[in-house]
Amino acid sequence: MARTRTLKVVAGGRQIVIPTEGLDWQFARSAGPGGQHVNRTSSKAVLRFQARSCPFLPEDVRQRLLVRERSRLTLEGDLVITSQRHREQPRNIADCLAKLSAILERAMLPPKVRRPTRIPRAAKAARLEAKKRRGTTKSLRRTPVD
Repeated sequence: MARTRTLKVVAGGRQIVIPTEGLDWQFARSAGPGGQHVNRTSSKAVLRFQARSCPFLPEDVRQRLLVRERSRLTLEGDLVITSQRHREQPRNIADCLAKLSAILERAMLPPKVRRPTRIPRAAKAARLEAKKRRGTTKSLRRTPVD
């Protein structure tokens, strides 16, 4: 298991501390590099984080996390993160924790409020003038009516 006792995530002036006892780990055979040795070791790390019921997440962060990562969630609300990038199990564990940390950092930042921009008056005038010129060009192509 991981050497750290807690996972600290800091973003947007806030900090979340999650004890690693709340993380469920599973290990499996990896499809990554390793030659014949890959058939004998379980170096792939699968992390299950109970996003829906974790008491350490603030409610606003939980809601953003559940919306943004809905494709990774199970029916029970567990966030599933896997890593088989490395040949060693501890490095894959660290990679899973880094992925979870990045996901939580994104969820901690509130979305920016979009302020609609106004179209400048000169831009509107230029657009209408271009439409008039184009219309004049097309009208000059018509055959004259006698």
